[in-house]
Amino acid sequence: MGSKYLGKLLSKGKLYMIMEICRAFDQIFKQHLDGIRLGGEKVYAVFDNQLPAALKRLQFDKQLSMGNVRKLITEADGYQPHLIAPEQGYRRLIESTLITIKSPTEAVVDAVHSILKNLVCRSIKVTAELKQYPSLKVEVMSAACESLDRMRIEIKRATLQLVDIESNYLTVDFFRKLPQDVEKGGNPTHSIFDRYNEAYLHRVAIVLSYVHMVVGTLRHSIPKSVVYCQVREAKRSLFDRFFHRVGGKRGKFMFCIC
Repeated sequence: MGSKYLGKLLSKGKLYMIMEICRAFDQIFKQHLDGIRLGGEKVYAVFDNQLPAALKRLQFDKQLSMGNVRKLITEADGYQPHLIAPEQGYRRLIESTLITIKSPTEAVVDAVHSILKNLVCRSIKVTAELKQYPSLKVEVMSAACESLDRMRIEIKRATLQLVDIESNYLTVDFFRKLPQDVEKGGNPTHSIFDRYNEAYLHRVAIVLSYVHMVVGTLRHSIPKSVVYCQVREAKRSLFDRFFHRVGGKRGKFMFCIC
């Protein structure tokens, strides 16, 4: 750790004591997350309130307005307009819409990170053993926050990858149903001369249904990912690196009760 204070304790064979104090703190921290103490319920509130509200504010119907549909479909054609169905147009509409979910996703990770840090502070305050060692309290706070910061980076990468996966690979079965749905409104095989037809653009905007389907999936998979990689990891390995570094300094005192 490079701390003179920890070095002094370790030189006296206090490693076991340090680890026991950390475990006492860690137990209180877990109690907050498990509902034995207050605070952990705020994580659920992020999933149940913040995330749905943020997704609703994205207003996908406006993103898929006729103006945007027309623009993306015609741009996807390049110099040679589509003959039957603008597949690239579909893809661009979906990708450009789903990519906007990244911002609420990052916000969820940051919100949970903030809650976990707050629970660390609360746990430190009520850990009786730490009150006797102010300098060790600082070290424990630093180690816990360092661990949470690392987890935030890792989970943010993982959850954003979920959005990328949904954005870059379309569910084919959904679009196989399109011809049947389109036929109810007219001939699905429009020529290049009526590609600006308003009714046709409306039918192209059926991708809104697909977007809502994917958002429904992410609405559940994002919290699952955050719990597994952020909350669960905080419960499981908050002090792993700290123990490894400190234990490496004076491993021979690992089981020395002083």
